[in-house]
Amino acid sequence: MLPEHLRADVRTLWDYHDLRHGPRRSDAGIGLGSRDPGVAVHAAELFHAGCFPLIVFTGANAPTTVDRFPRGEAVHYREIALDLGVPDEAILVEPEARHTGENIVFTRRLLAGRGIRSVTLVTRPYQQRRAYATAKRLWPGVDVVCASKAASFEDHVSGEEDADRVIGMLVGETQRITEYAERGFAIPQRIPPGVERAFGRLVEAGFTQRLVTVRVDDHSM
Repeated sequence: MLPEHLRADVRTLWDYHDLRHGPRRSDAGIGLGSRDPGVAVHAAELFHAGCFPLIVFTGANAPTTVDRFPRGEAVHYREIALDLGVPDEAILVEPEARHTGENIVFTRRLLAGRGIRSVTLVTRPYQQRRAYATAKRLWPGVDVVCASKAASFEDHVSGEEDADRVIGMLVGETQRITEYAERGFAIPQRIPPGVERAFGRLVEAGFTQRLVTVRVDDHSM
């Protein structure tokens, strides 16, 4: 059971990473691969709502996803979207990307020549800020918004997700905002003092499983 002050710190990081961009018409939706099938579900919902006419699902496998999506994240996401009524001709699959940088670069390559000026990145709530910062660095000139199924931290972990794992992910995402900007992988993002303090307390509490020592060639999830 988390102490109450750590619950508040988790909510602080959760709120920081969820950019809360409003829905907006885009040229394409990009579903970023992960363990979460909700990304594909929400991409399908946005497609049916008329937010974009085309979906790209991008992602190979990671050690944390191979058990759930053995044939690749993007492949399984496509199947989920098809089951939800998205036409096959409205879906493209990019099955090679191993991390967020490759998600963006490989999708940009796949969509070359289509006149893409705006994209909606569909992600887990706590991945939004880093995904946005990465896309703004690696796909300049394209308008980028992020979208996730609206959920609190408590709602997100009420299903199959383990709370400690998600807290570790939140802490790791927060570290990457600074680390990746310093290495040119992403644009800089302001980290408010309250977020820094919450991050520090959660690290001290032992949620360090997703912290990384970033190498120059490391752009991993």
